[in-house]
Amino acid sequence: MDQIARLVASKLLEVEAVRLQPDKPFLWASGWHSPIYCDNRKTLSYPDVRSTVRDELAAMVTRLYPQTEYIAGVATGAIAQGALVADKLGLPFVYVRSKAKDHGMENLIEGDLKPNSRVVVVEDLISTGGSSLKAVGALRAAGAEVLGMVAIYTHGFDEPVRRFAEAEVKLTTLTDYDTVIAQALASGYVGQADVDMLAQWRKDPASWNPAVK
Repeated sequence: MDQIARLVASKLLEVEAVRLQPDKPFLWASGWHSPIYCDNRKTLSYPDVRSTVRDELAAMVTRLYPQTEYIAGVATGAIAQGALVADKLGLPFVYVRSKAKDHGMENLIEGDLKPNSRVVVVEDLISTGGSSLKAVGALRAAGAEVLGMVAIYTHGFDEPVRRFAEAEVKLTTLTDYDTVIAQALASGYVGQADVDMLAQWRKDPASWNPAVK
């Protein structure tokens, strides 16, 4: 698995799905400043990377959850990723909206999800874990048995680890923050001083201030 984590990390860096800007931090939607930004939707534009992600997620589902009956993607970032995995495995696919539509059937879950189905959720990125676990809650409320969640990448914050444990959801990712940073350092993308600063950010991302050196 370590080999896969390194491979996926390298590919994410190669296509700049993960970008590191220690000298010009990003502003997240949450209001946090961050020297790292992940947009795994970029992988969809590169057939080789897209196929690698699809194949490794599908292999993970097969290995961990051979009883899977449905794949569910989390809107919007994991809709395409989930559909690709479902197609690879020959399984039905649904996706979970962030909120129910305000017209038509007012669906929260799109697709035809049969009651009592065994579902694996596909995510692209785990940050705080809030939207991911909201999707799990929606699936459970619809009568599904959520076997677990697989994702491409996680920042590895303490908060989502706690949240997933409390929700009794097993999370498995292809790669993670530590592996990405190690690959970035090995390739010369960042230096050791940058790695040290990134480590300080990761300890308390909500309070980290890029203006304070």
